[in-house]
Amino acid sequence: MRQRLHARMVGMDALWHLALFGVLSGLLAGLVIVAFRLLIESVQMSFLADSNPENYEALAWWWRLLLPTGGGLLIGLVFQATQAQSRSVGVVHVMERLAYHQANLPLSNAIMQFFGAAVAIISGHSVGREGPAVHLGATAGSRLAQGLHLSNSSSRTLVACGVAAAIAASFNTPLAGVVFAMEVVLMEYVLASFIPVILAAVAATIVSRIFFGDAPAFDVPPMQLGSMQEIPYVLLLGLVVGCIAALFYYCLRYFSAVAKGRPLWQRTTLAGLLVGVCAVFVPAIMGIGYDTVNGAMLGQLGIGLLLLIVLVKVVATSAALGLGVPGGLIGPTLMIGACAGAALGALAAMLSPDVTSSAGHYAMIGMGAMMGATLQAPLAALIALLELTANPHIILPGMLAIVSASLVSSQVFGTRSIFMMLGEMRGLNYQDSPVAQALRRISVMKGMDREVVHCSRQLGAAEADEILRRQPHWLVFDCDKERAQVLAPADLARRLEAADGEGLIDLAAIPAQRAEALAIDMRASLQEALQLLRERQAEMLYVVNRADPDCCAVLGVLTEEDIEEHYRYPAANA
Repeated sequence: MRQRLHARMVGMDALWHLALFGVLSGLLAGLVIVAFRLLIESVQMSFLADSNPENYEALAWWWRLLLPTGGGLLIGLVFQATQAQSRSVGVVHVMERLAYHQANLPLSNAIMQFFGAAVAIISGHSVGREGPAVHLGATAGSRLAQGLHLSNSSSRTLVACGVAAAIAASFNTPLAGVVFAMEVVLMEYVLASFIPVILAAVAATIVSRIFFGDAPAFDVPPMQLGSMQEIPYVLLLGLVVGCIAALFYYCLRYFSAVAKGRPLWQRTTLAGLLVGVCAVFVPAIMGIGYDTVNGAMLGQLGIGLLLLIVLVKVVATSAALGLGVPGGLIGPTLMIGACAGAALGALAAMLSPDVTSSAGHYAMIGMGAMMGATLQAPLAALIALLELTANPHIILPGMLAIVSASLVSSQVFGTRSIFMMLGEMRGLNYQDSPVAQALRRISVMKGMDREVVHCSRQLGAAEADEILRRQPHWLVFDCDKERAQVLAPADLARRLEAADGEGLIDLAAIPAQRAEALAIDMRASLQEALQLLRERQAEMLYVVNRADPDCCAVLGVLTEEDIEEHYRYPAANA
């Protein structure tokens, strides 16, 4: 049944199956994200004043110091006692598994992410929950794909579905979730994946709205640019946020470098201590900080406090994430951008009577600019702005600020996507050629030659004649779990003509050009097949179903020429 399902997945109706699985992965990811959020908020409401999950400011100063420190120590001790391969978490972990492990995300890492991030956020660390949500959503899609024994290319699509579902459920922004999955995590736009990814984002958004309502993540005030005379201030905001994004990038890089070679529990405890010291003086940096974002949008915070929050939040979040606290950085970047935007908007209103837009307008633009510059994902940031505000008037100033911030950060200060930087510090390389990206989307089941016969090494004349009547392209024999011999049927035909009709024909002994083939699983992509051919210097591959230990059938044969047909230009007609 699994083999038939996989065969249908590479057929003409595969999109129907992927669409259905996209909905399932979205529902599953949405439920996981809801459980994650409910766990965090229920614990926060049990000990914070007024049952407000954001009210860390009401804690005594010594609680603000000890809570993150104790949380960091607890996280470090638990992670230290866990196997090293289970400690890798977050968006970078998802990108690593996509690039190097065929989109197979282990459940153990997701469990560590779930509880590790919950402890970090509850204890007031300056981290967000969206990054962990991406990991949890991606794992939901991956485990669904593994359970159904889908191809690796289909597994990548379901991981993208989980990522989109996570962002959609976290911010109530389904379209931004789709673009984020393509632009930030997959780093490619695949038209065949859009339908299942969109359905996953919609499904997760519905689940989130059932539990939390359809209100946006932030209290967004009316949004409209007062006049075209404010364009210079919007441009200035983009330039300033680009500088802040570069500062955040290099601070995080510094703390990540400091962390190398130190015991994990020491790193997370130090991170907690640094966050605690910052929180003693600026308690607004604790936790996710959505209450501070709302305060900035409503103009409730002074310029000096806003600028102080920006600087301290950059340091605290960089320290927490760089030293190994399993949290996210998307939420903190939004808070930093909102405070920077609100400060500049208030300052512009003081200096120029032409500025009539609210501080909340500039705060929202600053959020998009900071997100776009930090992640180097301008389209995802712009779509997020549009969905969060539900106001098309945000598009023009948002585009200007996001593009200018991204250009300043990348071209002036030499930054890249912050996830790419963190991955490269782990020794990972995400640079793929367009050919590799194209081949990764095609299953070996689609590229292989199916006209093969799996036969015994020794054949009688009648059996050999029957095989040749089927007109196969290849004969496969001496097959085990890893290797097989492959023979062209023409060689068998010549031997059969020369035989006297008696005795057995030994395919390994007759004069022929035999090739040694290596086994590859039916779920693999053509990129994996090409890599295996070149690394092992094999002449060809034979495709089997390794998910079924009792099945030793050869499904097809694959050569490098077969793979090249999927990316080379056809020869021009003379």
